[in-house]
This record gives sequence, structure tokens and C-alpha cells, in this order.
Amino acid sequence: MQYLKELFLNISIRHIIDMAIVALVFYKVFLLIRETRAEQIVKGIVLLLLATKISQWLKLYTVLWILEKTMTVGVIALLIVFQPELRRALEYLGRSRFFTRSFVEIKDEDMNNLIEEIIEAVASLSRQKIGALIVFEQETGLNEIVETGTKIGGDISTGLLINIFIPNTPLHDGAVVVRKNIIKAASCFLPLTDNANLSKDLGTRHRAALGVTEKSDALVVVVSEETGSISVAENGKLSRYLDISTLRQTLVDVYKPEKQKQSILSKWRGKNEEKE
Repeated sequence: MQYLKELFLNISIRHIIDMAIVALVFYKVFLLIRETRAEQIVKGIVLLLLATKISQWLKLYTVLWILEKTMTVGVIALLIVFQPELRRALEYLGRSRFFTRSFVEIKDEDMNNLIEEIIEAVASLSRQKIGALIVFEQETGLNEIVETGTKIGGDISTGLLINIFIPNTPLHDGAVVVRKNIIKAASCFLPLTDNANLSKDLGTRHRAALGVTEKSDALVVVVSEETGSISVAENGKLSRYLDISTLRQTLVDVYKPEKQKQSILSKWRGKNEEKE
């Protein structure tokens, strides 16, 4: 009891800050690897460490030698196995507020019109059951994906987006990459997700949408060719069967800072009330 009392008395603010930083780092690492294949690998590593300690206690020297050598070589193997997760972690640090670049400044009215152009295109594609894959670049650059497609460099418009995805046209097969208010490229190839737990009814479009959001902070809008349903992928998660109102709110979150969101939403609600 006396030992515990002395221990608490010797804890300073510096120690508390030190422990808080370590706890925060472990929490962020846990969020990065949660529900990924890295989570299972971490569990395997913990089991190996426990087995090594138990072998040492029980004096199983042959087993201990094998485990120690395995752990030594395993450091290099981990760098290879965890390459995607390490990349995500470094990109996460790069997207911190200290390093982030400002989004393009567009007037509220222009931004409202831009979002409505996208909404009308997606709604039309959904009604016609025309498959579509639209990637909205955010802080992580997607130049390597843009290079796989046909560069366009045109302003976003309903007609242009619809025409790109019309079946049997040269650019319909693949993804459109949008940077700010510009369609950078069409017919782009996206990496497919490695998630083996996905529903079997998800096609290549949805898997490609998840794949690019696992490797970047992009937001992807998907229109199903079979059902016309609208889905949104972000941070390796897929939200399916969205209505137009939810999609509009999602795009507002992408394009506008927090303090300006209500301006666009209030204008849209006002227009709807006038129509009614």
C-alpha cells in the first residue's frame, strides 16, 4: 500500500502527458488496423510473443531458439506485410491539419450549382440503371489513378457526367476522377479491395470503390447497373441504398467547410418549398 502511495506521489504532469501520448498512438493504430487483415496479423504476433515468454519460463530452449530467430527475421517480413497499412498511416499523418492544403474557394452560389449538377447526373443515371463510378479526390492526391484513364480537364456538368457513362461509349467503362470542380479524367482503373468479408452481391464497381478508399481519403459515389441503387464509399466503408437527400448532404460535407454547410442546405430547402 505504501509503495502504491509513493508511486502516485511521484507521478508528475510530464508522466501523465507521456502516458496520454502513448495511449493516443495505440488508439490511432488500432483504428487504422481495425477490421483489416492487419488485425489478424497483430493477433498472431501477440501469440508468438506469449509463446516465446512461456518457452523461456519452461526452459524449452529449442522452441525458444526457433521463436527468437523467427521474431528476428519477422521484423523485415512485417515491413513487407504491413506495407499497405504503413502507407495508410503515413497518409493519415500527412492529412493532419498542419499539412492539409486549403480546398478551392468557390462562391456559395457556384458551389450550390456544382453540387446540383452532380446530384442531377447521379439521379438520372440511377433512374436509367446506368452504372457509374465517380471518385472525389480530397487531401490524398490521385494522380497515379488519373494517369490510368483519359484526361478530360472539363468543368463538372450534368450532361458531361451522363454522357461519359452511357453504355458502349469509349469512356463508360471505368471511373471518373473529380478534383475540386474539375473532371480530371474518365475510364480510370481503381484498385480492388482485399476485404474477403464483403457481400457476394457486390460487383466490381463497389469493390473498386472500396479499394480506392482503403488507400486514400477519397469519397466515391457508385450507381449500380443492375438495380440503379446509389452507394457511397469512404474510409473503406460502403453505405448502400442512399436517397438523393443523403447524397446531397454527403457532397456538401466534401465540398464545404463546416461553417458554410448550412448556407447551401438552407438554399436547397428554400427551393424545394417554393416548388411545393
